[in-house]
Amino acid sequence: MPSTTRIAPLPDLDRAPGRPPLLPADSGGDAPGWIAGHRHALRAAVTEHGAVLVRGLDLRDASGTAAVRDALGALPLAERETFAAREPYGDGVLSATPWPSNQPMCMHHELSYALEVPGLMLFACLRAPERGGATGVADAAAVLDDLPLDLTTRFEREGWLLTRSFNGEIGAGPAEAFGSEDRTAIEAYCRANAIRATWRPDGELRTEQRRAAVLRHPADGRRCWFNQIAFLNEWTLAPEIRAYLIEEYGADGLPFNTRYGSGEPISEDVVRLINEVYEAHTERRPWETGDLLIVDNLRAAHSREPYEGPREVVVAPADPVTPADLTTRDTRIEMSAS
Repeated sequence: MPSTTRIAPLPDLDRAPGRPPLLPADSGGDAPGWIAGHRHALRAAVTEHGAVLVRGLDLRDASGTAAVRDALGALPLAERETFAAREPYGDGVLSATPWPSNQPMCMHHELSYALEVPGLMLFACLRAPERGGATGVADAAAVLDDLPLDLTTRFEREGWLLTRSFNGEIGAGPAEAFGSEDRTAIEAYCRANAIRATWRPDGELRTEQRRAAVLRHPADGRRCWFNQIAFLNEWTLAPEIRAYLIEEYGADGLPFNTRYGSGEPISEDVVRLINEVYEAHTERRPWETGDLLIVDNLRAAHSREPYEGPREVVVAPADPVTPADLTTRDTRIEMSAS
């Protein structure tokens, strides 16, 4: 349990160019107590800047991460529809998404293809890598402003389509994604969550879901680029992996892919452009063991850079939000798979 909460002003943020705001925390070994004492100012800073890195909490385990989440007043969110199975540590804390250490994980908003998403993401570094491995963040409103207007207008009008083929090659299986191996239960989940599910003769599950690409932030109404269009697209895969998967399963059998909301393929140059704009707005700081990064999942996308040496970062998704309630008024689309 946290010690007696002390109400104190938030220390000055370090706003070095190209780096997310850094907040020094003199926690005295009581990380939950320090967070509780600065809860409101800290949450306001995360809303304003999109992300804040808190240094000095000396977080060492998943239970400590859950404790600071609770002290922040954030509600845990049970993850569904994951595309790569995480290891659960209990109390709503998960391992980082499994991803090859020598490959970057491109910018994305967590679970932006689901009907309920985390409003906050807490990342705790329990062991910093020897080199690399930073979790970058990018302002989603600035990214939207810098993307070509004709492109964002089209996505705002049509939304984006996510297709998945659960072929067992890459990513989570149906049971891990939907919480059950029972076909009837999976179909019921998909109907309830506007996902079109089909079963191939060999028993493989394929799904489609159409989602909005732009939303308005509930705090100030700013329009934000909110999706995983580039991250889950075939052109973001390493070329040799994409070639192998297409040869093995065909162009329509990739484990995951994204399209325009109309179903039209997204070209390689569009995916490259989106990732270039993300990179232009990426802020990053090297991890130190014990750090806590708090990300407003609506306002800021996040990524993970390649790294060397052991790296342990745990994740606590929190504060459920329904994106359908935040889609832009003039371009609201039906959140459906068709």
